[in-house]
Amino acid sequence: MTQQVPATEPGNAPVEPPLVDLPIATHDRGFYDGFSRQVTIPSKVIISLIIMWAIFFPVQANDTLTAANSTIISTFSGWYVYLVAAVMMVAIVLAIIPQSGSLRIGMADERPEFGRFSWFAMLFGAGIGIGMLTYSTGEPLAHFANNPDIIRGQVQPMTQEAVRPAYIYTFLHWGLAAWGTYGLVGLAIGYVAYRRNLPLTIRSALAPIFGRAMSGGAGHVVDIVAVVATVLGVAVTMGFGVQQFVAGLHRLGLGEWLLDGEGVATPAAIILALALLVGASTLSALSGVGRGIKWLSNLNMALSFALLVLFVVVGSGLLGFELLAVGIFDYLRTLPQTALTLFSTDGSDAGDALVQWQLDWSVFYWAWWIAFAPFVGMFIARISRGRTVREYVLGVMLVPSLMCFTWMALVGGTAIDLELSGAAQGSIVGANISDQLFATLAVMLDPGVAAVVSGLVVVLLMTYLITSADSAILIVNTINGAGENEGQRRMHILFWGAALAFVVGSMLIIGGIDAIRITMIIGALPFSVVLALMAVSICKAIVYDLRRKRHGVPTTAKGCEDWPPAS
Repeated sequence: MTQQVPATEPGNAPVEPPLVDLPIATHDRGFYDGFSRQVTIPSKVIISLIIMWAIFFPVQANDTLTAANSTIISTFSGWYVYLVAAVMMVAIVLAIIPQSGSLRIGMADERPEFGRFSWFAMLFGAGIGIGMLTYSTGEPLAHFANNPDIIRGQVQPMTQEAVRPAYIYTFLHWGLAAWGTYGLVGLAIGYVAYRRNLPLTIRSALAPIFGRAMSGGAGHVVDIVAVVATVLGVAVTMGFGVQQFVAGLHRLGLGEWLLDGEGVATPAAIILALALLVGASTLSALSGVGRGIKWLSNLNMALSFALLVLFVVVGSGLLGFELLAVGIFDYLRTLPQTALTLFSTDGSDAGDALVQWQLDWSVFYWAWWIAFAPFVGMFIARISRGRTVREYVLGVMLVPSLMCFTWMALVGGTAIDLELSGAAQGSIVGANISDQLFATLAVMLDPGVAAVVSGLVVVLLMTYLITSADSAILIVNTINGAGENEGQRRMHILFWGAALAFVVGSMLIIGGIDAIRITMIIGALPFSVVLALMAVSICKAIVYDLRRKRHGVPTTAKGCEDWPPAS
């Protein structure tokens, strides 16, 4: 056991107590009462300009976004790949080291606010629920037809041999990389907010590096970047969800007008779906985290479990469990290589195809997770007070990853099995990605039963969309409110709900889901710098707290109240 050396005077200790005060100026009256106007107003202006640009200059906006995307994604692809790998490793190391893993996100005697089931449900619903429904069939089928092993000529597409590599890359994109990114952002925020009483906002996570400088202009910039990245990152998820929601309504026979000739949602359908979904999510946001979001998340988990049981019983359950076990083994075996590989062109067609595949899939995902991280990280921090670093990191990284793996193995495995057996006759793989889950149900079940289950999926999509949107609205409000409770800011909740709907709707209408993806990738780049600084900051915070513990220096705001000790 390390001998602690009490320091009776501040100068006797080799390390000072942590910063426990980070004042952020907020307005004290009127419409912006309780808000940082230096963050809120610029954030609203930037998002409003994006919306007006897309609505009034759609052709120019689409062309400019496409050109900017080509430059950014090719120039910074290596940055995204190596940053996500580093963030994932930092989170794992902090959890497995005994000294750091035992530290609590909060005061020493605090216990978690939410039980583990509700905690896991909120993690899962806010983090990946919508995208998982879209990609549960879409991604395994896409990699079944084309992945790096197929491009190299090692296996043939759409064959039994293509199944295992398809799941290596599916699990790569939906596993520890995504949840490690979310988890590190949440840890960096929650650790300083709950141990040191700093505001629950993005800038606080950088206080261990920059100190009180985060109270001023630099901190405002960090929070503005986080708000913009959050809105754009959530817009991608909402875009996928709206497209699939409309496809489900079409499957239920609610009108041919819902889809165009290419199977994509029509502008009228998009507007109607957004009015319904964002309206409901805004009402849920007004009720707060403890009520609306908590109960919707629990409903999400229950409906998801019921759907999974259906695929186990009626679908290719045995194959799905086999793919799950083999897929996890292959994923962990190849993770160091796949996480750190950056393809580069060698002038050959195969080399160019590998680079393009990585840009279309892995780099897009890493940008998506980074853009999504301020929202999910803030939300995870909000619901994780009182847990140890080890419980937090392992819970955030392992449980949702396993849920995603299970879902994709059972649902995607059934779709692949139906295609391999010839039962689907190309109807699943040939469907639009938003419709592939419904196409799988149509092949797997009798028409009447398929209609009922498709209705269940539509309800599940609706609850996931509402949960993600209302969580994002509350988190944006919390950042704008300098980390304070968001419950009384109803007009601002309404603004951000409307803004999110306009971003999703305008981008879907001018350029489809690709326009939203491009906007998000551009918006993720500034926050990727903040993410890298967060990784450094949380390491510094924990290392210095361990040093403080060894020398009897307080590590929490509560301990600092009586520091220095009386002589």
